[in-house]
Amino acid sequence: MPELTPIERARQQVEQAKARYQALLARQNAEERKLDTRRKVILGGLLIDAAGKDERFGRVIDELMKRITRDHDHKAFEGWQKPEPDQS
Repeated sequence: MPELTPIERARQQVEQAKARYQALLARQNAEERKLDTRRKVILGGLLIDAAGKDERFGRVIDELMKRITRDHDHKAFEGWQKPEPDQS
């Protein structure tokens, strides 16, 4: 393989640095999405738990359920019933 000129070598280093940057950016974005999903799961779990203890949270769930517009999202809740507070 022929020896690279200084400009070619510098261009190669720039391209490698760009690739490393893009990989780091993609990894950071994936971590941010993962953390966002975790937050949503935790908050959703807390809301469902609260609905089983306080009817106000159940009403919040009812209102949120009315906002679901995609069929795919509706299917995730088929057969699911929100917990009701113990009336005793």
